[in-house]
Amino acid sequence: MSSVSTRGVSPVPPQSVAAGGPADVPALPARPSHLARPAGPPPAVPFSLLDEMIGSGRLSEAQMLDIAARQIGCPRVSLALTPPDPALSGLLPPALCLRHGLLPWRRDAAGLVFATARPEVAADPDRLLPPRLRPARAVLAPRAEIEALITAQHRAALVHRMATRPAPRDSFRGHGLSLRVRAALLCAVLGGLVATRLAPGMVFLALLALALLTLVTAFAFKACAVTAALRARGSDRPPPPVPLADLPMISILVPLYREREIARTLVERLRRLDYPRGRLEVLLVLEEGDRLTAAALRRTDLPPWMRIVTVPDGRPRTKPRAMNHALDCARGEIVGVYDAEDAPAADQLLTVAARFAAAPPDLACLQGALDFYNPRASWISRCFAIEYCAWFRLVLPGMAQLGLAVPLGGTTLFIRRDALEQVGAWDAHNVTEDADLGFRLARFGWRTEVIPTTTHEEATARPIPWIRQRSRWLKGYMVTYLVQMRRPRALWRALGSRAFIGMQAHFVTALSQFLLGPLLWSFWLTLFGVGHPAALLLSPVLLAGVGLIFFLSALAELAIGLIATRAPAHRHLSPWVPALLLYHPMAWIAAYKALFELLTAPFYWDKTDHGVTAREPPPQ
Repeated sequence: MSSVSTRGVSPVPPQSVAAGGPADVPALPARPSHLARPAGPPPAVPFSLLDEMIGSGRLSEAQMLDIAARQIGCPRVSLALTPPDPALSGLLPPALCLRHGLLPWRRDAAGLVFATARPEVAADPDRLLPPRLRPARAVLAPRAEIEALITAQHRAALVHRMATRPAPRDSFRGHGLSLRVRAALLCAVLGGLVATRLAPGMVFLALLALALLTLVTAFAFKACAVTAALRARGSDRPPPPVPLADLPMISILVPLYREREIARTLVERLRRLDYPRGRLEVLLVLEEGDRLTAAALRRTDLPPWMRIVTVPDGRPRTKPRAMNHALDCARGEIVGVYDAEDAPAADQLLTVAARFAAAPPDLACLQGALDFYNPRASWISRCFAIEYCAWFRLVLPGMAQLGLAVPLGGTTLFIRRDALEQVGAWDAHNVTEDADLGFRLARFGWRTEVIPTTTHEEATARPIPWIRQRSRWLKGYMVTYLVQMRRPRALWRALGSRAFIGMQAHFVTALSQFLLGPLLWSFWLTLFGVGHPAALLLSPVLLAGVGLIFFLSALAELAIGLIATRAPAHRHLSPWVPALLLYHPMAWIAAYKALFELLTAPFYWDKTDHGVTAREPPPQ
């Protein structure tokens, strides 16, 4: 490497930094301690422009490092040939090192030298360092080399961090179902069986009363949410677009696991995103032992703004654990999440940036709508699509309009990084990490909005995979409720009365309606002239009243489905709305599977296969 220099700083000796081991390391230019950054004129090429040129493919990383080295006046090194001093590895937290691509490299008479892949960090490393490590200088090195060394040096600490990011009170780890709790639940189940044996009529009436109470509560809750969503439609004008120079850096996390079929399709779909490549990075998050997906991605031509992040193996092996590690590797001030099969709207990131720019500072999260590109694959996928229409276009927007905590979807959510860091990122021990994060954000005083942008994904179209997927969601709901309700009074104070009551209405009704569904649905027998066992315990008037409540609630559910599918893009689903009556009973099986796994395998992630019935989404 030729010698480079900066004004007022001694030149770099003209010796190679790639010739061999530590003996070949050049003496680096010393920087006076009173200078905050190298003296002299500003760089000829702004660092943001270098990012854009790399993202667009006009520059390689090696070319960018050469240009930056000449402008800043610091050498380039190969960490494979000039490895860092192991004695310096504990100077900085590994999370800080990963985020900024910063690695303690050498110490000489003039002070510390750090290796970095980021020109803006190399220009002024002191701004990231505690006072005890200043003044410092920098050398430039490839990002992959830096990240690999950080991961190797701090593997144990990183494995621990990604599994324990939220505070213990906000996580299911360590406070899950202990032997004492499981024993108490077992005693409750045995007590219920004994009570059923001794007084079956009383137990039946108690369960029936609970089922009816939650049924009426669920109807009132959904009616309020749907009404609020419909009233708000068209009331908000879209925010003005953000000038190109002011667009924030967005990092998209895409967790992948055993995705042989979808990897190449995913890359092609994400290429359609309309956002400056220098302000966008997509992290394809792979488990360390996932050779299947790694092989598929090796056969795929990744654009420069996409890269693979490999998660060190550990337990529990869940999506939120992987995202916790990827978050440390991300640069963005806004962090988004996509799933493997997602096809987002091309202008989605511009919409997100505009809304965040116009929003008040307490807005932490934006949730987009989800839709399916394979709704015609089966009657199950049609009903799934109807359910998603109602959830993402009526219920969730209504909850946000009512000022309630919003249970996030697992994809197409975008979060301010500072808010995400404050609440402890994702709970690696919760298999429905999205809903948990939504309520944790609300507890910390942050708001979530649902924005009018859509991501298409693949609907599960077969019964067994659908039940497995839904059981994971319901198990996560159970875990989330147990974690959030550890300290009810503190939760009430943090959320406020309205949001606290809304949370109870949402979680308790959602879980109880599935667990008690067979009891309620037994009243359909009366429509076919079959005598109901409750006739022995209730008067004819009460029995008719119970049947009427159930019948009206079913009609209300169908009405919500019809309202949700009245848009032209979903009108073809309207004739299938009555099929929801046959669709929901599958969730009973999923609910009892979830309850069983909560007791036996609370951290087990029942993975959904992607690419089974996939096709291209409709034009947007």
